[in-house]
Amino acid sequence: MLEKVHKNHAFQRSVRMCHVVVIGSGITGVTSAYELAQLGYQVTVIDKHLFPAMETSFANGGQLSACNAEVWNQKSTVLKGIKWMSRKDAPLLLNPSFDLHKYAWLMEFLGNIKHYQSNTHETVRLALLARERLFSIAEQEGIDFNLEKKGILHFYHTEQDYAVATSVNNMLCDGGLERYAVTPEEMKSIEPTLTGEYYGGFYCPGDATGDIHKFTTGLAKATEKYGVKYLFGMEVVDVQHHSKGVTIQYRASMENMQGGAAAFEELQADAVVVCGGVGSYELANKLGDRVNVYPVKGYSITVQLDDERSIKGAPWVSLLDESAKIVTSRLGENRFRVAGTAEFNGYNRDIRSDRIQPLIDWVNKNFDISTEHSVPWAGLRPMMPNMMPVVRRGKRERVFYNTGHGHLGWTLSAATAVMISQEVASHHPV
Repeated sequence: MLEKVHKNHAFQRSVRMCHVVVIGSGITGVTSAYELAQLGYQVTVIDKHLFPAMETSFANGGQLSACNAEVWNQKSTVLKGIKWMSRKDAPLLLNPSFDLHKYAWLMEFLGNIKHYQSNTHETVRLALLARERLFSIAEQEGIDFNLEKKGILHFYHTEQDYAVATSVNNMLCDGGLERYAVTPEEMKSIEPTLTGEYYGGFYCPGDATGDIHKFTTGLAKATEKYGVKYLFGMEVVDVQHHSKGVTIQYRASMENMQGGAAAFEELQADAVVVCGGVGSYELANKLGDRVNVYPVKGYSITVQLDDERSIKGAPWVSLLDESAKIVTSRLGENRFRVAGTAEFNGYNRDIRSDRIQPLIDWVNKNFDISTEHSVPWAGLRPMMPNMMPVVRRGKRERVFYNTGHGHLGWTLSAATAVMISQEVASHHPV
């Protein structure tokens, strides 16, 4: 069971330990490494960057949000994307240029509309389990990541939006979530910095916020005491599967090259777990699997609260403005994270000023905060067409996947890490 607390048997065995290689050191990779180490596996993590959590796990919205478990598989989502194509500041932006992967993904997305309710319920279940496990890990390992257990407040500006949200709320609560309606007056008592006019809202008291980068780097450091090794600045070139194990071929990445061509190196293991984010699509193809991850770009700003007025004016309760599709998180006394938008534009990682400006404008409109010092960021969410993470064994006996978490990697990873570690254990016991 997911609630089971793992015991580390790493030093209780005199025989050779089963060696598992994890590809990727974002939130899913590091949590997977942690859970595998707790079960007694020898674990090596490979990442092309020089440090953990340098891509999608670097500066997301910060919400540990079971209340955002609703999957996006509705016709209205695609219709909004088409409607907003001409608006550069639209919450959802779909680049219409032809790309076979993108349009095949969209067709598969539409094909999963029939699973909208069941997938939402399953996501709620995973999110609640993940929330409990993450809190437990953070306490056990002493990780400081600006955790705030103040809940998440969604607010709505119109009666129409609120009516739609009410039906969604009923579905989320049917899935086991504690979330209830609040009046505009109650909203302002929950978060006194709110100054706008609202029709109504919903509050999820059990949800939380935290700095995903600080948690991931802190957990990576903690895993080292359980014997986890990291190969940073190394890019996986190939994975060869054979009867007695896997051979991972890698070389220095562009970040790690000192000039000239990098030599190939090899690493032997009993199994491999792919936690490669948007890179999982290509890796899976090499391994004979179809993991239809598509990159959906999101943007954030981190507002530095440098003066007393801004420190007092920034909310501590996490917010979601449903009309703007913008979320907020307070990361300690001096940082305020604001994130939003979904952009279907391939593997483009450019930070566009016309996508950042709406976030800054939203802060200026809603709070008495100076946005003079705001750090922009963009990351690619690894999203599956059914909006569900891929947590399973591949076609080959020694290949496993924990990837495709989309916009809920921070929310779900603590659960899926336990699931994939148990899946590995069922096929390749320590």
